[in-house]
Amino acid sequence: MKKPRVAPRNGLIAAIDIGTSKICCFIARIGDDGRPSVVGIGHHISRGVRGGAIIDMEQAEMAILTTVHAAEQMAGETIQDVVVNLSGGYPASQTVGVEVPISGREIGDHDLHRVLLQGSQINGSHERRLIHSIAVGYSIDGSKGIRDPRGMYGDRLGVDMHVVTAAAGAVKNLTTCVGRCHLDIKALVVSPYAAGLSTLVDDEMDLGVTVIDMGAGTTTLSVFFDGHAVFTDSVPIGGGHVTNDIARGLSTPLVHAERMKTLYGNCIASPADEREIIHVPQVGEEESGLTNQVPKSILIGVIQPRLEETFELVRSRLEASGFDKVAGRRVVLTGGASQLSGVRELSALVLDKQVRMGRPIRIHGLADATNGPAFATAAGLLTYALQSESEQPKPTRSSDIQATGVMGRIGSWLRDNF
Repeated sequence: MKKPRVAPRNGLIAAIDIGTSKICCFIARIGDDGRPSVVGIGHHISRGVRGGAIIDMEQAEMAILTTVHAAEQMAGETIQDVVVNLSGGYPASQTVGVEVPISGREIGDHDLHRVLLQGSQINGSHERRLIHSIAVGYSIDGSKGIRDPRGMYGDRLGVDMHVVTAAAGAVKNLTTCVGRCHLDIKALVVSPYAAGLSTLVDDEMDLGVTVIDMGAGTTTLSVFFDGHAVFTDSVPIGGGHVTNDIARGLSTPLVHAERMKTLYGNCIASPADEREIIHVPQVGEEESGLTNQVPKSILIGVIQPRLEETFELVRSRLEASGFDKVAGRRVVLTGGASQLSGVRELSALVLDKQVRMGRPIRIHGLADATNGPAFATAAGLLTYALQSESEQPKPTRSSDIQATGVMGRIGSWLRDNF
């Protein structure tokens, strides 16, 4: 089944990545080859967002408006429909099986639509909102591993759905905030899924890989196998926590802590660190120019434990999920916080896997400054808008629309059973 594409207005699609440290908007035009080419970029320091969730509606709204306006100015276009990421709301995933009877006839589009629709209506408790329901494999009469059952015969058609839900309150806050900017949300996508769509090559998706998206407020992960995302989780620690640790540990303002992390930070200690001295401005004494002189080894002694803790939490989540073996030995690191020196080496040590850095690979028109791991999620949202597989199936024919009235229900029952 083909996914109804996010209808490109003027051939345009737009994506907004709402993060804890930055908000980024990409506007892309669909090329003749079907690949999106970015024509407008806006990014702005994030306000009113913490841990991927909205904490101040007014500030977040202003930051989104500023970001979108900058992208629209660059593209020379006005956007209305957007695809938005979701990194807050504690996204959780589970795999559920759904079966429908098909009475021994040939399986067609209608049967596929019925089973996918039934799977996509699983919504757990009222406190959780369904974000994704991804078909990861079909079965006929209990025989699993079928990629496309159309044209086959059997009595029962089953589908395994990877269902991702998030806290209803956090989702409502996000959709309301974007709505107040006069934008319509066409789709919500969890951050690690979007990051995987933009950074992974097809072989990685098929063979098994873990994508770790390291943001400022949260570290999210997704396991891809056999071409689909099969598991998603999040850890409430990110690059911003490292900055806070430095500010507290060295008694320096946050802006200087961030600068030191970027310029001198490393996750792996070296013998030369004792000899390299860093000047640390003190909180409340910036005007007088008083600074402390500390060896670089102290800075690394603050950074390393926090990142070790992050990767240990990721490892324990993977092991507890049971998807650790499915994911194989391959990890792709992406997100702004993954750019810290030594992160790749440290993650390889803690996770005991082969690690590479992920950059957006499916988008045209990105300059070097916006082609790094920090923009992988925004690029992946554009890819998601164009991908062909149906996740939440829409009625394909007028006859598939939910039947109402006695005659409509009788007609629907006859269609399903004969």
